[in-house]
Amino acid sequence: MADETDAKVISTNRRAFHDYAILETYEAGLVLRGTEVKSIREGGLNFRDSFVEFRGGEMFLVNCLIGPYSHGNIQNHAEGRERKLLLHKREIARLLGKIAERGLTLIPLRLYFKAGRVKVELGLARGKKLHDKRASLRERESRREMEKESRARSRA
Repeated sequence: MADETDAKVISTNRRAFHDYAILETYEAGLVLRGTEVKSIREGGLNFRDSFVEFRGGEMFLVNCLIGPYSHGNIQNHAEGRERKLLLHKREIARLLGKIAERGLTLIPLRLYFKAGRVKVELGLARGKKLHDKRASLRERESRREMEKESRARSRA
């Protein structure tokens, strides 16, 4: 994401960073109804198993669950509906070409407000194998150990 100073992060898909190797990131807008935005502001969002699907030259966010708005009435939104992503045609064509490569998928990484609009950060990702997950876990643990030792040395 280019400018993170004016973005208020709503939710992060931490599981995606564990299960996938993120190659590139893209920013897209979302087509939402009013009660969905209000529900997101309340924190009623879950996109753990969500992904992006291409249909008819458009991209849709699938399996993104936005809970019903607490003060909504019969006009409340459907919780699991598919939401259209707002991208330029060139971006969609470029992503479609990259997705055609074997083993790549497009998943949501973060949802945030930017200038009052809800944006989603999409990651072009390749699934990690079990040994890759273990290697990244070992790497993270060794980095923590080195930081702990350097802090201990600086205190002494």
